[in-house]
Amino acid sequence: MDDRVTDLDFRPKPTAARPLLGLTVLVVEDSRFASEALRLLCLRSGARIRRADCLTSARRHLAVYRPSVAIIDLGLPDGSGLDLIAEIATSQPKVPAILATSGAEREAAATAATAAGADGFLPKPMETIAFFQSEILRHLPEDLRPNGPRPSVSDRVQPDTLAYREDLTHAMDLLELDTPPMAYLRPFLLGVARAAHDKGLEDIVTRATAPLAQSDRSNLRALLSDRIQHVAAV
Repeated sequence: MDDRVTDLDFRPKPTAARPLLGLTVLVVEDSRFASEALRLLCLRSGARIRRADCLTSARRHLAVYRPSVAIIDLGLPDGSGLDLIAEIATSQPKVPAILATSGAEREAAATAATAAGADGFLPKPMETIAFFQSEILRHLPEDLRPNGPRPSVSDRVQPDTLAYREDLTHAMDLLELDTPPMAYLRPFLLGVARAAHDKGLEDIVTRATAPLAQSDRSNLRALLSDRIQHVAAV
């Protein structure tokens, strides 16, 4: 049996095949598609996952328990993930590994996250199990890592496309507001587009400016509608 326990510690010990066994990962992510990818990565790696889709929900989680790893998206509906990173980085007891994630301007996001107190940065999309595991393990203390060599896992996870449709529908609802919140919506859609490898959506969102021009709004609305109908038909 791989899930070894000791008399004094009933948390399962990590193994070569499941190097995150015994860990709890708090994922603070508003994208359903990105959350599903992380859920699958954690499942394949042996970790438990807790999910929060906003700062308020994340703080409720943290008031009750302390995760082994926190993965925090920088663009959240009720504020910046940088604020949460700064709070966790200075709290006690310390979260062993704090990782930021973003699908928007990655270099700038990584720099800002490090300045806020993050231990590392995970760019979207996150699909490869080997990369996910290695990035988390290299920021964990020795006692939380498995002993010995680990097999090289090149598998990729494939989130359910229905989660992608949920994200697109959410974006469409925001776009229909009299004044769409582009400061939030643009990075949200960039992350979703990159996670789904949707180059067409990524290009049109990259070109969009704030405030959103009527032509850009019409083009984006048409593209989102097309994508939602296509995913529904698959």
